[in-house]
Amino acid sequence: MLEERERKEPVMNPFQKNESKETLFSPVSTEEVPPRPPSPPKKSSPKICGSSYPLSIAFIVVNEFCERFSYYGMKAVLTLYFLYFLHWNEDTSTSVYHAFSSLCYFTPILGAIIADSWLGKFKILSLVGLSLIALGTGGIKPCVAAFGGDQFEEEHAEERTRYFSVFYLSINAGSLISTFITPMLRGDVQCFGDDCYALAFGVPGLLMVIALVVFAMGSKMYKKPPPEGNIVAQVMKCIWFAISNRFKNRSGDIPKRQHWLDWASEKYPKRLIMDVKALTRILFLYIPLPMFWALLDQQGSRWTLQATKMNGNLGFFVLQPDQMQVLNPFLVLVCIPLFDLVIYPLISKCGINFSSLRKMAVGMILACLAFAVAAVIEIKINGMAPLQPGSQEIYLQILNLADDEVKVTVLGNGNHSLLIESIKSFQKTTNYSKLHLKTKSQDFHFHLKYHNLSVYTEHSVEEKNWYSLIIHENGKSVSSMMVKDIENKTTNGMTAIRFINTLHTDVNISLGTDTPISVGEDYGVSPYRTVHRGEYPAVHCKTEDKDFSLNLGLLDFGASYLFVIINITNQGLQAWKTEDIPANKMSIAWQLPQYILVTVAEVMFSVTGLEFSYSQAPSSMKSVLQAAWLLTVAVGNIIVLVVAQFSGLVQWAEFILFSCLLLVVCLIFSIMGYYYIPVKSEDIHQPADKQILQGEVINLETKNTKL
Repeated sequence: MLEERERKEPVMNPFQKNESKETLFSPVSTEEVPPRPPSPPKKSSPKICGSSYPLSIAFIVVNEFCERFSYYGMKAVLTLYFLYFLHWNEDTSTSVYHAFSSLCYFTPILGAIIADSWLGKFKILSLVGLSLIALGTGGIKPCVAAFGGDQFEEEHAEERTRYFSVFYLSINAGSLISTFITPMLRGDVQCFGDDCYALAFGVPGLLMVIALVVFAMGSKMYKKPPPEGNIVAQVMKCIWFAISNRFKNRSGDIPKRQHWLDWASEKYPKRLIMDVKALTRILFLYIPLPMFWALLDQQGSRWTLQATKMNGNLGFFVLQPDQMQVLNPFLVLVCIPLFDLVIYPLISKCGINFSSLRKMAVGMILACLAFAVAAVIEIKINGMAPLQPGSQEIYLQILNLADDEVKVTVLGNGNHSLLIESIKSFQKTTNYSKLHLKTKSQDFHFHLKYHNLSVYTEHSVEEKNWYSLIIHENGKSVSSMMVKDIENKTTNGMTAIRFINTLHTDVNISLGTDTPISVGEDYGVSPYRTVHRGEYPAVHCKTEDKDFSLNLGLLDFGASYLFVIINITNQGLQAWKTEDIPANKMSIAWQLPQYILVTVAEVMFSVTGLEFSYSQAPSSMKSVLQAAWLLTVAVGNIIVLVVAQFSGLVQWAEFILFSCLLLVVCLIFSIMGYYYIPVKSEDIHQPADKQILQGEVINLETKNTKL
C-alpha cells in the first residue's frame, strides 16, 4: 500500500481560490541567512561513450572501489592483528574492533556538517576523507554518494538512479576482493618469521593512494556545488525559533498556521523553511530503519558464530566459518544487475507501481524470512549437539589404557548400574554416562576389578562438568586419574586436541608455528590446544633421545580429540585416537538460503534507500541526509548490543525475536510510507527563486492529498 496515491496526485495551481496571494508572498524578515554564492555558469560535462553518464562518474566509482577495498581489507585482519601481533586479550581486541566500526558510522554526521558548511563534497573527499581511515570514513561516506549524484543533469534522473546501483556494486566488489585477498596476504606470506601483517595493511594503504590519485585525475570534470553555509546550525535555529514562537503565540485568538515550522516565517526565509520541512519529513521516515540494519549486520557476528557449529567441508572446497561472509558481497554483485536489468523492468511491464518505499518494505520482509530460516537452522544444530549436564549432574566416560579389560563400579548413590559392563583395553566409548550428585561437588568412590585384583579409588567432581576416568597400569595392578574434559565445541572452525603420554620420558609435540606441546612422562596429560581443521599425517614429536612423527589423521570442525601416545611392539610409537566431542555434522551450505534472502533484502532496501535519500533531499542538505542514513546503521548495531546483553534468550529464540521485531517495524514503516508524499525531483533541484514561489504549493498539495 506504500505510496499508492502517487498516481493520484493532482496538479496544483499556484493561485488557488482558497489561498490568498498574501499567504504565498508573505514578507521575510531582514535577518536572513547569508546569501548563497552565485552559481558557476552551467557547462556540459563529457559523457561516457556517448551515453548520458558523465565521465566524472567513472573516477568517483573507481575511487569508491579502492576506498572500500582498503576499509574492508583492513577490517578483515584487524582483530587478529590486535590478538596475535599486539598480544591484546580477546575482550580488548573485540571491544576496540567494534568501537572502530561504530565510529565509522557515527563520524559521517561530522563529515556531512563540514562538507555542506565549509569545504564542499569535493574537498572533504580529497583533503580529509582520504587522509585518515578512522575519521576519514566519516568524511567519505556521506559525501561520495551524493557527490556522484550531483554530476547528473535533472533530465537524466533514470541514469542517476542506476548510478546508485553501480556505486553500491563498487562497494561490494571492493569488499569481496579485499576479504579474500588480505587474509591470504597475512597468513600465506611470512614476514620476520610470523604472519605478514605489514603486507596485509600495506596493500589496503596502497589502494588508498590509488583512490586519491584516481579521484584527483577527474578534478576538472566534476560539477562542484558550492557549500551553503553552516546548514546544521541554520536548521537547528529555525526549528528552535518555530517551537518557541509557537509556544509564545499559543493564544486561541491567534490564527493557526498550516505547519508548525511556518511559525519561523517571521525570521527565516521560505526556502530554508521549505528545506527544513522536507528534512524533517524524511528523518521521520528514517525512524524505523535501524531495525533492518540490526538484522543485516549480524552476518559478521551471530551468523558467523552459527557457522562455527557447522561443517565447512563442501567436498570440492573447505570453507572456514568467517569466509561465509564473502557470500554476501558476491551475491550483491549478482543481484544488482539482475534486479536493475531484469526483475524491475518485468515488474514495471506488468503495470505494478513498485515505488522506492515499497521496495524497502519488501526488503524488510525478506530479512524477516532470512532470520526465520536462521532460527530453524539453529534449532537443527542444537538437536545434533551433545546434551549439557544440568544442576547436580556430570557426564563421565571411562578410558581403559591397561593391557586387559577392567570392570568399573560406582559405589553408592544408585549410579552403579550405569557402568555395569566391563571395559576392554583401549575400547573407544560411544558416549558419556550421566551421574547424579547429591551436592554441587562430591567425592565418588569407584571399584576397579582387574584380573583377580580389586582396586578402590576416590575422585572429586563438580556439577555441570564433563570428566574422563583414565585407568592405566601401575606395575601389576592398575591406577586411575580423573581429568576434566572440554565442555563445549570449539569456535571459529577450530579443533581441540590433547595428549596422554604413556612413555617413560617427556614428549614435545610441534603443531604449526605455535609453541610445542609438552606432555609429561608416565601418563602425563597435556592441556587442550586448538588447531585448524585439516589432515595431520606427520606431526613432529621429540623426546630426549629421538625424533618421531605421529599420524593424527583428519581433525574435523568443532570436534575434540584425545590422543594417547603408546609404544606398540614391532610398530613403534603410535597415537591412539578417540573423539570426546563429535565433529559438526550439519553442512555450512545450509546457510545459503538465509544469505540469499538477506542479500536480496539488502539490494532492495539499501540500494533503493541511497537513491531515495538523494531524490528527496533538499539541495542544501544532501550530505546531511546521507549521513543520517548511515547513522541508522550505527543505531542498528546498538540495538544488537542491547538485545544480546539483556535478552537472555537462547540463540534461536533471539533470531525469532529479531524477525518479529522487524516484521512489526515493517508494518509501521508501511503505514508511514502510505502517508508520505514524495517530493518531485524538479521541486527539489530547481533554482531558489522558483522554490520560494512554489513553497506554499507543495504544502497545499500535501494538505489536499491527505483530505
